[in-house]
Amino acid sequence: MSDTFPIAPHGGALVDLLARSDAAADLASEAANLPKVVVNERELSDLEMLATGALSPLTGFQGEKDYHSVLDTMHLADGLAWAIPVVLSISDDDVHRIGRADAIALLPSDGAEPVAVLRVTGRFARDKRKEATSVYRTDDLEHPGVAALYESGDTCVAGTLEVMALPAHDDFVDYRLTPAETRAAFAERGWRTVVGFQTRNPIHRAHEYIQKCALEIVDGLLVHPLMGATKADDVPPDVRMRCYEALFGGYYPPDRAMISVFPAAMRYAGPREAIWHAIARKNYGCTHFIVGRDHAGVGTYYGTYDAQEIFEELEPGELSITPLMFEHSFWCNRCEGMGSPKTCPHEADDRVSLSGTKVREMLATGERPPQEFSRPEVADILIDAMRQA
Repeated sequence: MSDTFPIAPHGGALVDLLARSDAAADLASEAANLPKVVVNERELSDLEMLATGALSPLTGFQGEKDYHSVLDTMHLADGLAWAIPVVLSISDDDVHRIGRADAIALLPSDGAEPVAVLRVTGRFARDKRKEATSVYRTDDLEHPGVAALYESGDTCVAGTLEVMALPAHDDFVDYRLTPAETRAAFAERGWRTVVGFQTRNPIHRAHEYIQKCALEIVDGLLVHPLMGATKADDVPPDVRMRCYEALFGGYYPPDRAMISVFPAAMRYAGPREAIWHAIARKNYGCTHFIVGRDHAGVGTYYGTYDAQEIFEELEPGELSITPLMFEHSFWCNRCEGMGSPKTCPHEADDRVSLSGTKVREMLATGERPPQEFSRPEVADILIDAMRQA
C-alpha cells in the first residue's frame, strides 16, 4: 500500500525507525556498551511515535535550530509546519555521565533493556521560559504542561533514532495500531476520507453529535483516544476505554467507525496542540480532523475557540488535512434534539448543559446525568469506577 493512500504523510513519506531481525539484534549488542539514559514517561511516548512514523517527517529528537524555529514560527527550519518541539531532555548527572559520546542507549526505566540508540548530533540548553510562553502561552507552574516542562532536564540531546523495540504495553493491545496499520485498515474498509477525533475523556452526547455530523461527509471515523500521560485527575485510561467500547457496541455503525489508541502524552497546550494533533492524525491516514471547543485546553488559559483560530495562522494547504470546526453542542429541549448555536435558536434555559464539576458530583453520588447529556451505559461505567476508586 502506498504511503499516499488515503492522504500523504506530513513531509511526504511515512517514517519507520524500527529495526528488524538481525539489525535489531546488532543494535541491542551495540546498546549494551553505550552510555545509558532513562527516558521519562512523556518523552518515551514521543520516542514510540517517532519510531512508528506518527511524528513524520521527524527521524529523531530535534536539534537546536528546529527547536527555536518551531517556537518562533510554528515551522521546522526547512519551512514545514510544526507546532510543538519534540526533544529529549537530560539531567545534569546524565550530561556528565554521557560526556561527548556520539551515541547513547535509551531505556524506558532503570534496569530495563534499551529500546533505542540515539545517534547524537548535538546538545543545547532548553529555553524553558521561551518554550512555555510559546507553546503554552503562559509560564504559570499551575499549568500541567508548564509544570512538566520545568520538571524536565535543562539540556537537550538531539539526534537520529534507531529503535530495536517499542515500549512494552500490556493494555489495549488490540487497539494499538501504528500509522501504517491504521492506513491499511482504512484501505481494507474502502475508506478514502477519514475523520479523526482526539479525546482524553469519556465521550458524551455532544462529542457523539459532532462525530456523527462529521461522519455525514466522510467515509469513516477514527476515534483516537490519547493514552499517554495525563493529569492525575483525568479519567483513567481503562475506564475511558470501557466507555468507548460501550458506545461502539450500540451507537456507531461498525463498518464506518473504529477505535485505535494514540500513545501520545497530553501537553494541554491548547491551540498549538490542536495543530500538533492534526499533523499526527494526518500521519495515521486521516483526511479530516475535528477541532472542537477548547481543544486540548485546561483551566482558563485559552479562549473557547483559540484552538480553531490558530489554523488561520498557517497558509492554506500547509497541513493538507482538513480541520472541521465545531461550536459547543448540547441537547435542546425545545428542538427535541442535539444542536449548537449555529442550528438552535433557543435560550440557554432550554439547553441541557452541565459543568464538569456538576457531572462529577452526580456520578459520585451514583446519580446518572440526564440521558440527553450522557448515554446511560457510559454513566454507569463512570459511577462504578468512582465507587471502586
